[in-house]
Amino acid sequence: MEELQKIIENIKGADEEALQKAIERQNNLLKPKGSLGALEDISIKLAGITGKINNSADKRILFLFGADNGVYDEGVAATPQYFTKILINSYADNVGTGINVITKSCNTDLKLIDMGIKGGINHKNIDNRNLMINGTNNFAIEKAIPYDVVIKAIKIGIEYAKYAKDKGYNVIGNGEIGMANTTTAAACIMALVKSSNKKLVGRGAGLTDNQLEKKREVIRKAITKYNLFHAEPFEILSCVGGLDIAAMTGLYLGAAYYRLPIVIDGLISISAALMAYNIKNEVKDFMFTSHHSEEPAYLRAVNALGLEPMLNLHMRLGEGSGCPIAMQIIENACHIMNNMQTFQDINLEDEYRKDIIMK
Repeated sequence: MEELQKIIENIKGADEEALQKAIERQNNLLKPKGSLGALEDISIKLAGITGKINNSADKRILFLFGADNGVYDEGVAATPQYFTKILINSYADNVGTGINVITKSCNTDLKLIDMGIKGGINHKNIDNRNLMINGTNNFAIEKAIPYDVVIKAIKIGIEYAKYAKDKGYNVIGNGEIGMANTTTAAACIMALVKSSNKKLVGRGAGLTDNQLEKKREVIRKAITKYNLFHAEPFEILSCVGGLDIAAMTGLYLGAAYYRLPIVIDGLISISAALMAYNIKNEVKDFMFTSHHSEEPAYLRAVNALGLEPMLNLHMRLGEGSGCPIAMQIIENACHIMNNMQTFQDINLEDEYRKDIIMK
């Protein structure tokens, strides 16, 4: 824990000098100020992360964490639990699953990690970091993850951020696979925002009305049982979290520590982002949101972070599928900042713009 605390303490926010220089360049590019909207904001934010005005997002990697959840036993998910293992093996075999197709089309590398899939995984294309060979405990009965295992999982996530830095990646994303992890994610978000509103709990990959009410009740009881509105983030992860969420929390912390931009996917990913933010607020300066998730708790989490999704494609696949698409937009923003000419470059008079208000 001491090593982790040192990393957290050494996370610094955006480089303010680089931000101001990036704003100045954007304001001088050959266009009306603000006319490229979020693309301008993205390139400016990148400058705050890297300390450089000119950046790239052409070397990309998505970390996909697999984990099984004991709360599945409460009937909160419709998909059979063994699908976790089948699906991650399919990703590893590159058989044309959603995330295989999307990462390939978006020139994004894919790194698969087993954090706690039941029975473990033996595949050359999947990293074995399994911390609980039977998956997490059923949090309706007992705490999901021992506290020390939470810390180990977070440190693993930080290690993967270092891996990305050492390999020269300039943008990273995160995804997951694990049946019932919309239950763990919703529970984590509701604990962090201190809300027991059952409308924040969605259907995940699909539930009947009775199953949905069961899922809501399981989360409500857990919030009360573990007194989660008064718990710190590590304890929330221990009580109702998943090993995938814990590892992604570490990835966000690591991205900030190693000063890498990191893209948020959907509900599970943003639950980890919000967890990392509650551990160290400065990590928000390194986060980009990809798409608006259809899960209700997502909106509460993204509002709590004060971020705005780039896209609304009505996606709900998971797997980190929104990240590679957003990474392409980040690269577009870089090209604009790097290659667009300024008024001064072509000796075009711009005095007329001084008093114009765009917003």
